[in-house]
Amino acid sequence: MIQVGLVGHGYWGKNLLRNFYHLPDSSVSWLCDSNEKQLAQAKKNYADLRVTTDYNDLLKDPKLDAVIIATPVFTHYELAKKALKAGKNVLVEKPMTSTVAQAEELIELAQKKKKLIMPDHTFLYTGAVKKMKELISSGAIGKINYIDSTRINLGLFQPDVNVLWDLAPHDISICDYLVEEKPYSVQATGISHTNNGIENIAYLTVNYNSNMIAHFNCSWTSPVKVRNMLIGGDKKMILYNDLETTEKIKIYDTGYELRTEEDKIKIMVDYRTGDIYVPKLDFTEALTGMAQDFVSCIASGNTPKSNAALGLSVVKILEASQQSIKQKGKEIIL
Repeated sequence: MIQVGLVGHGYWGKNLLRNFYHLPDSSVSWLCDSNEKQLAQAKKNYADLRVTTDYNDLLKDPKLDAVIIATPVFTHYELAKKALKAGKNVLVEKPMTSTVAQAEELIELAQKKKKLIMPDHTFLYTGAVKKMKELISSGAIGKINYIDSTRINLGLFQPDVNVLWDLAPHDISICDYLVEEKPYSVQATGISHTNNGIENIAYLTVNYNSNMIAHFNCSWTSPVKVRNMLIGGDKKMILYNDLETTEKIKIYDTGYELRTEEDKIKIMVDYRTGDIYVPKLDFTEALTGMAQDFVSCIASGNTPKSNAALGLSVVKILEASQQSIKQKGKEIIL
């Protein structure tokens, strides 16, 4: 039985507490939060839970195997570093840290301490993403030419990070998981309408040596909520709509071929439009799968699906995108 402690009982912390509490292989021993009302609320629902406002209470407990960090991103580095130094395994909310240097230091410390550090990129455990990975790995889609992602809604404006740091980690992590190739550069533009220098609309382009391109559109100021991702292969194409209840993935047997002609000036294209296929998906709660992966990898020493290397890749892209935005869309080499 893996003993875990949770830091942060906000919106996502409540979901983490529920999932880890009901896992057969883990037991939630501690909950830490600076808000005593949150602690009192949790105590009503989980009577055997020990609650505290002092993070050190968790670190001093020799029976505690792991710490789950569900706090704002600017706190991740210090909290995770203290936990690793205390000999605890760490699960940290996305994005893993605020900077690449912080992420690299935590990974090195975890290796030194022989402990697991894992970022919580929950979308990798959804039935939709698992199915897309299966289709791409099998070659059914063919060579991936592009990924085009839109994640927009009205609010919530964050006070400390821009819209890319808030929304894009979901889709960047999916892209990194689906496409094994690492990107070589990024370009990003964005704008702040709140006079605080924090961009509420941003566009990120990620470039690959294979001629694949990925584009991410993020906004807190859209009148509608959209969660779409298009994956274009040279055999078939995928439409992933996370807001769909049952048909989250549609596979389009659609494509094009360039005809070889002696006259190289003319571009001859043959278009093909075939059937649309809606595959059956696993609808097990993704957070349950993520929690189980974390607990089982602590016990086995295996590498989780949402691993530290993937978490570092996400932070690298986010940090470079921030540099690009501040330099008016300059290409930043990774």
